[in-house]
Amino acid sequence: MIRILLVDDHPVVREGLRGMLDVQPDLDVVGGASSGPEGVALCARLKPDIVLMDLRMPGGDGVEATRQILAAHPATRVVVLTTYETDRDILRAVEAGAAGYLLKDASSGDLADSIRAAARGETVLAPTVAAALVSRLRGGEPDRPQLSQRELEVLRLVAEGCTNSEIGRRLFIGESTVKTHLLRTFGKLGVSDRTAAVTRAMQFRLLSTD
Repeated sequence: MIRILLVDDHPVVREGLRGMLDVQPDLDVVGGASSGPEGVALCARLKPDIVLMDLRMPGGDGVEATRQILAAHPATRVVVLTTYETDRDILRAVEAGAAGYLLKDASSGDLADSIRAAARGETVLAPTVAAALVSRLRGGEPDRPQLSQRELEVLRLVAEGCTNSEIGRRLFIGESTVKTHLLRTFGKLGVSDRTAAVTRAMQFRLLSTD
């Protein structure tokens, strides 16, 4: 049985992951933490085989928590599970000793298989993450962020000064969907707010229409 600790500041995400993983006969979610420091403390008490670690949490950074967990429990495998896939985030996690870097849009089957692989001592990487690492190792410049057409539409309206509700009305989508697109866009651009997102997108000429 593979014992798993979930570290994520969103209770709904933790419960969703627990539901996905507990149905697997060889996987057992033994606990959940809402911040990096709480994850470090629970890891010492529960001694899981695998820690699924979010990166950016208000109560404590996932990368620092990864370092502390691996320093105290070298046999534990920490696998990052996040919405962010920027070069900076990937490199920080890998340098901290993470055994894997997965994205939250992974299917339940892929996630379970990745956990099993990590428990066997393998390194598990989402395809886009692996490509980014290969590019960096080859000495290339970071790739231009790849935003979906809908993410670009939302970002162009942000650049026009529209609020989330205005964007939703103009694109005929719910405000929560707008927020989801923005969150993924922030992650791809490596920023944390709307102004920075527009600035970074302009640097990459993502908003140009020519």
